[in-house]
Amino acid sequence: MTRTEKLLAELIALPSVNPAFLPPRHPHAGEKNIADFLATVAARAGLEVEFQNVFGVRGHVRALESGDRSSHSKIERRNIIARLRPKNKIKQTILLAPHLDTVGADGTKFIPQRKNGRLYGRGACDTKGSVAAMLSALCELANSKSRPLETEIIFAGLIDEEHAQAGSRALVKNFKADLAIVGEPTKLQVVTAHKGSLWLELETRGKAAHGATPQFGKNAIHEMSRIVDLLETDYATRLRKRKHPLLGAATVNVGTVSGGTQANIVPDICKISIDRRTLPDETNAKVKSEMAAFLRGKNLSAKISSTKLAPALPLETNHKLPLVQKFMKCVGQSKPLGVHFFCDAAILSAGGIPSVVFGPGDMAQAHTAVEWISLAELERGKDLLFKFLNSLP
Repeated sequence: MTRTEKLLAELIALPSVNPAFLPPRHPHAGEKNIADFLATVAARAGLEVEFQNVFGVRGHVRALESGDRSSHSKIERRNIIARLRPKNKIKQTILLAPHLDTVGADGTKFIPQRKNGRLYGRGACDTKGSVAAMLSALCELANSKSRPLETEIIFAGLIDEEHAQAGSRALVKNFKADLAIVGEPTKLQVVTAHKGSLWLELETRGKAAHGATPQFGKNAIHEMSRIVDLLETDYATRLRKRKHPLLGAATVNVGTVSGGTQANIVPDICKISIDRRTLPDETNAKVKSEMAAFLRGKNLSAKISSTKLAPALPLETNHKLPLVQKFMKCVGQSKPLGVHFFCDAAILSAGGIPSVVFGPGDMAQAHTAVEWISLAELERGKDLLFKFLNSLP
């Protein structure tokens, strides 16, 4: 068992489920235990360690200025920061930024299982594999005879990526870097672009009436059914005609429908929730305006509102930036890559840190009942990160 594999197994065995997905005070909720453990590992390697309070006594909802006052934000949740300073004056800073939280799972998924060259368990690829590879590479570099003389390297284990990205939103207010490598399962490919995620609620209003005399009412569900059909057909077709070179087309998905109270009452209200994946040239305001105009053109109307706690914008980083080019060369990649999923990279990028996404594992395994990661890929990920970091001035 390599040090990286051992570290990953220990991380899987420390549940760090995002509190948003669990009842209050659940024993598996929160990132505190894993952050404390990583702080010990980093300190033993000689790294400077600090915590950044995001949710807790001093920093309650400080990073997530969204009106969220749920019990989930009242438990102590901190980013873990481990820093390797160069011997000479700092001329550039590299940020390694995986997230510590996972989605939920039953208790058996927190028992790491090794089988056929794979390590199974919740978070194995999303994204404790990246945590293990990144921190292992940094610890190895800290104990190496040859290490960067003018480059500062910061490992930041972030909270809350799976819910509202409070960790990265807090970090970017206080930290600046010349490049952020955000840990996510990309099969060890450097990703420079990803889609944004905009959640919208559409609401139609009608007029209630007795089910025996529906002619005296206006059925809000019927109105909404026409909207759903048009969004999934005409509107989706329009989106497919606008394509990004790395990301393809934007998408729309109607995820939920709710309306009415009982069969013999004409419903006076109906709501749907929509997941609209956005491209780098689209703003949330532009999308909402476009959708409203589309409905007006069909003689339909609905109240449109955003339901995300905070904006989840697209990412597009210039792949010709020198540090991005250098990292891609170390990985053996010549062309930029885009992915459909959203992650912390967009938050850091919007805050002024050029960001790419990179890590071992396949996103197809993320959030699944049998989440796993290839141990060979995990080790190669650590080696590639070490190679890049060790090549810096």
